[in-house]
Amino acid sequence: MSQLSLFSADLTPPQLDDLGGLLAAHGRLGVGGDGVRLSILLGDQWRADALQRECRVRDVPAVLIESDGPGELRPAVPIESDGPGELQEADAAVTAARPTAVLLRTERTQLLAALAADWTRGAVKSAPADLTVTAGFLRCWTIAAGRPATIGFLLGLDPHAPDTHEPLAAACAAAGLAGSLLGIRGAAPAVRIVGYRRCSRLAEMIGTPPPEAPAGAFPSLGH
Repeated sequence: MSQLSLFSADLTPPQLDDLGGLLAAHGRLGVGGDGVRLSILLGDQWRADALQRECRVRDVPAVLIESDGPGELRPAVPIESDGPGELQEADAAVTAARPTAVLLRTERTQLLAALAADWTRGAVKSAPADLTVTAGFLRCWTIAAGRPATIGFLLGLDPHAPDTHEPLAAACAAAGLAGSLLGIRGAAPAVRIVGYRRCSRLAEMIGTPPPEAPAGAFPSLGH
């Protein structure tokens, strides 16, 4: 039986910076006078449920807004809308090719102010200059946009923030997860992690799969 590393997400205390893993994926920040909101549109219910828990253990309340198809978003739990703009932006991502999705949206809070300062340059999402891929950060990133591939494991990147791709790949390499950049000019860019040692390290760092995750969705030790 493999022994968990002291750097596993199962053993490290949750930090607010870990939620930057949603921004390493295709997450968005909304900054207003009453605080910062983090949101991400997800194609799988299990990802939404798991990330809602990751937010909750960091004292950042989040709600889920489910889509039944193009043109319709409905709250999974009662929420107060900030106005039509945010829902319309989410609705635009629900298309005939992607008929269902779940929007995870945190409450506006000053707790995320430092995260927003680290991940924005003006109004543009930008990777922090001192970005470090920690276990909690990597776990949130994997839940948000990780997926197994025929060769290796893919950590999805934001197609609308191409300037974040190389810094994220470099941060992965510094954490012992050197990978190749795929599809950086396409709709589904990613860092691909290959090799037994690197994939085992990835599995070790991100910890136990969320209970909602289907079998094989998370990398596992020894595979």
